[in-house]
Amino acid sequence: MLVLGVESSCDETSVAVVRDGKEVLSNVILSQIDIHKKFGGVVPEVASRHHVYQVAMVFDEAFKKALVKPEDIDVVAVTEGPGLIGSLLVGVNAAKTFALVFDKPLIGVHHLAGHIYANAIEHEMKFPAIALLVSGGNTELIYMRDHFKFEILGETHDDAVGESYDKVARVVGLPYPGGPAVDKLAHEGKVTYNLPKPYVDGYNFSFSGLKSAVINLNHNLEQRHEEVNKEDLCASFQDSVSEVLVNKTFKAAREYKVKQIIVAGGVSANKGLKERFMAENKDGFEICIPSIRYCTDNAAMIAVAGYYQWQLCPEKRSLDMNADSSLELESK
Repeated sequence: MLVLGVESSCDETSVAVVRDGKEVLSNVILSQIDIHKKFGGVVPEVASRHHVYQVAMVFDEAFKKALVKPEDIDVVAVTEGPGLIGSLLVGVNAAKTFALVFDKPLIGVHHLAGHIYANAIEHEMKFPAIALLVSGGNTELIYMRDHFKFEILGETHDDAVGESYDKVARVVGLPYPGGPAVDKLAHEGKVTYNLPKPYVDGYNFSFSGLKSAVINLNHNLEQRHEEVNKEDLCASFQDSVSEVLVNKTFKAAREYKVKQIIVAGGVSANKGLKERFMAENKDGFEICIPSIRYCTDNAAMIAVAGYYQWQLCPEKRSLDMNADSSLELESK
């Protein structure tokens, strides 16, 4: 089965062709990072305009790289939400148009399910599983009894972890996106600054206080005309974040007696987080983390999720689906 995936929830325009949920024939990603870098973050109106400019070209490139024709596609899978509504509408309308012109069935995919199923490209997903979903807009701990059986155990009360990385990066003068920059400096520094470990109730998360602690520490040092060691500050911040994420994930994995831990989302590319998971895996859980090319937003993950969803969730098949910027991951 050939699935065409379309992803445009934020600032990446991406189209992919995937065979049988495993073989990625093409995964074209056109990023807008350089465009938004001067603003220090994604500007929704700018992002949606560039999706409009780029989407037809990305479709064309995806078919050229996959060496297939539009008529060969069996199913079209598109991100329906959550995300920036203007960006989502470009992808959804492009996917609908393709499906109508070539008479192909269409299925809407939840963006976070896509991130989780990015792991299925290179790993065999085993259930029950715990999924830690960490990205610029989301931080969630999810229990999966089986394919597309999601139970949200905890989520962030305020800032998502990726958002916190971007804000800390801005405070210490690092470029956007902040995650890779902070991670790089963290490996050059030592944990020397006393920052809080943001533990909150149950399996929920909260990073606003930690972010504020970094801002206040940086401000106080500047007021005293003391030099801020950026490497040590990044190392201290990353140590606090990774401790909480890793400890809560392992706690949930033990409580729910899972076969596998899945780490997903853009922040799963973080080197420090990966190292901590591997170093502290005392119980020997199988830990699945996608390759970097599948961690950030991409259409291959949407195509893979669409492949499984097509078989397991027939109620999701509809040309009437619409973009939904606040779409929730359904618990089942």
